[in-house]
Amino acid sequence: MMLPNEKEHRRQIAQALNNQLGGKLNATASVTLTPSATSTTLTDSRIGANTFIGFTPRTLNASTAWISGLYVSAKQNGQATIAHASSPNTDQTFDLLLIG
Repeated sequence: MMLPNEKEHRRQIAQALNNQLGGKLNATASVTLTPSATSTTLTDSRIGANTFIGFTPRTLNASTAWISGLYVSAKQNGQATIAHASSPNTDQTFDLLLIG
């Protein structure tokens, strides 16, 4: 996106670059697995067919789900399907890293 004010445009580019160098990539999200289901749909406009999705469990029940096995079974622009074991737990929450 080009701005009519060149000085402001350069300032915003520098700010974005400095944020990235400082680790602020705007590449994170969170998801809670759907209870008593074997899949959860993750919707995020940053997801594409080749997006890497990394999981970090935030709760003990999420850790158990992660160890039991969960994976991304499908991806398309704007969403991904996470396959997982069925569990009645409502706190299987993960932090996500979305790259690509």
